[in-house]
Amino acid sequence: MNHTKTDINKCAPIGFFDSGVGGLSVYARFKEVLPNENTIYFGDLKNMPYGNKTKEELIGFARNILDFMKSKGVKAVVIACNTSSAIAYDIIKDDYDFKIYPIIQSCAKVISSMSVKNIAVFATQATINSHAYKTELQKYNPKISVTEIACPKWTNFVENNMLSSKECTDDIEAKIKQALTSNPDKIILGCTHYPYLINNLTKFAPKEIFIDPAEIFVKFIQTDLKEKLNPNKELGNEEFYVSAAPENFMNNAKLFYNVKNCKLFS
Repeated sequence: MNHTKTDINKCAPIGFFDSGVGGLSVYARFKEVLPNENTIYFGDLKNMPYGNKTKEELIGFARNILDFMKSKGVKAVVIACNTSSAIAYDIIKDDYDFKIYPIIQSCAKVISSMSVKNIAVFATQATINSHAYKTELQKYNPKISVTEIACPKWTNFVENNMLSSKECTDDIEAKIKQALTSNPDKIILGCTHYPYLINNLTKFAPKEIFIDPAEIFVKFIQTDLKEKLNPNKELGNEEFYVSAAPENFMNNAKLFYNVKNCKLFS
């Protein structure tokens, strides 16, 4: 069977990257919706966590990963990382010939259209320092009040399987109390690791107050990529890469997605 260039491009993989397993929250939802897409996931464990890195470092990490994705012939890349979306996206977005989807910018328009007046954002220190969520939300709805709260320990709680620790519980309780003082209608979990803390979070606030941007993000990507989706009906091929500690990635991923094989690439 002969394939046109268009057919081949449609069959090209879609790349995903994050600092660790957190991006699997986006990836898993994507595979539920579009299971026949070929995919590549990159977890940058060598440089995790991203939240305390400099702007220059984060841009460098993003370029290295996007160069790798380019070498794999991707048709699009999903930045399944709030910190990279906040810091690196605007700098590197025009440097590649494939579409790049940043989670913050892609979700802000949808979230800002909700009937909410006050929003709190939990995110890494780098994302909070950038004010990316506040800027993007108020771009579409200047009347929204946005309270930004850095949660620098939460990524490590997830990556190191510390969800049942007293340190994790105490820190989450303190951040929830801080957020609730602004009487938010919704709280955005502004890091892909944070939805994995939902059982901890709901001890101190109702589940319906939290927004996991992953669901909104995947719907946005599906709609935008409509003309480039893979026409094949069989399950897509999956590849997983990390920049360090593939065993740790495989172990931590078990709770979130069935990663069958992981390769080291640095």
